Amino acid sequence: MLAACGGGVEVALAPRASDPACVAVAWPDHVADQRRRSTTPADASTAAWGDPAIIARCGYAALPATTQDCLSVDGHDWIVTSLSDGYSFTTYGTDPAVEVLVPSAYAPESMILPDLDAVAAALPKTGHHCM
Repeated sequence: MLAACGGGVEVALAPRASDPACVAVAWPDHVADQRRRSTTPADASTAAWGDPAIIARCGYAALPATTQDCLSVDGHDWIVTSLSDGYSFTTYGTDPAVEVLVPSAYAPESMILPDLDAVAAALPKTGHHCM
């Protein structure tokens, strides 16, 4: 997921990007005090902010019950996965799920999650919660 010269941030679409909940997602204009950027391809299911880019993609299958690291922020649950440069946060208990990739430049990375409260709140719920 690289920034293209002169274009938007290149983002691969999630498998269920065309899900009605993803098409209707209202991405915020700012995340971590970073302005929203265009994505390539331009698609309602994706968003990016800042440089290096924080990337969000809607359209993943609901996560099953899990013992993975789970973080509850403002009443919304996120599965946390360490990456080589930052973290991935995936909504837990929503269908579809949203994945957010946060580079370590924004450490502590989890502090961006409150900026996505409205997105997480709008997604259909499955009933799963962090343990």
